[in-house]
Amino acid sequence: MSLSLIGHGRNYVSHLRIYTVPVSENLPPCPECAGAYTYEMGALLVCPECGHEWTPALVEAAEEPGDKVIRDAVGNVLADGDTVTVVKSLKVKGHPTGIKAGTKVRNIRLVDGPDGHDIDCKVDGFGQMHLKSSVVKKA
Repeated sequence: MSLSLIGHGRNYVSHLRIYTVPVSENLPPCPECAGAYTYEMGALLVCPECGHEWTPALVEAAEEPGDKVIRDAVGNVLADGDTVTVVKSLKVKGHPTGIKAGTKVRNIRLVDGPDGHDIDCKVDGFGQMHLKSSVVKKA
């Protein structure tokens, strides 16, 4: 028996018969690829687009607001008060020179900033600014 996906609906072909699987509007999209065609298989949710399987309880536990983990460019977990090093040179609006790679930034504060800028800090020579965690590494 072979199954294949046809079009954008949830129609499956098996021995030249078309079966329409009912779509449940309350199933979440895939956390890996954001695919909308998830379905239940026992206690698991499955994404036919990427093959990812997960339990709904794990996704709900990860979405709790107090559990947001911010990681640096190499995957280390950052915390308030850490010292970080800038890993690539950054242009700064209004300054003729930018922040050079290797610049140390002390006493960072993690915030929910605009456009993914999740570090609030004071950079010597530049003053108070927001940085993305993807351009720093823990010192």
